[in-house]
Amino acid sequence: MKKILIPIVAVSALAAATVPAVASAQSINERQDRLERRIDMGLRNGSLTRHEAYRLRAELRQTARLERDYRRGGLSRWERADLDRRFDRISAQIRYERHDRDYGYGYGHDRDYRGDRRW
Repeated sequence: MKKILIPIVAVSALAAATVPAVASAQSINERQDRLERRIDMGLRNGSLTRHEAYRLRAELRQTARLERDYRRGGLSRWERADLDRRFDRISAQIRYERHDRDYGYGYGHDRDYRGDRRW
């Protein structure tokens, strides 16, 4: 029994120690880069309009400015959590805008929600 119990305890202790490290492994800069790439991809494949991409990039720039202000005095745990929440919100907005069927110029701009022509 002890032979089985010791490895189980060791593995569970190791797993518990690595979970917080994995959760915070992605740096803020990596996250910003990934969001910027998602916006670029949406613009290239037509799932984002130029206006949507501009607005999303503006919000990303605003969050980057906030991060710069936070880092002046040292990034606290609350500030890191605030930045994570803001990045989560931007990520959700990108996801929504890319799947809202609002395509760039020339693709459905004169159609209503059922796909019928308005006139």
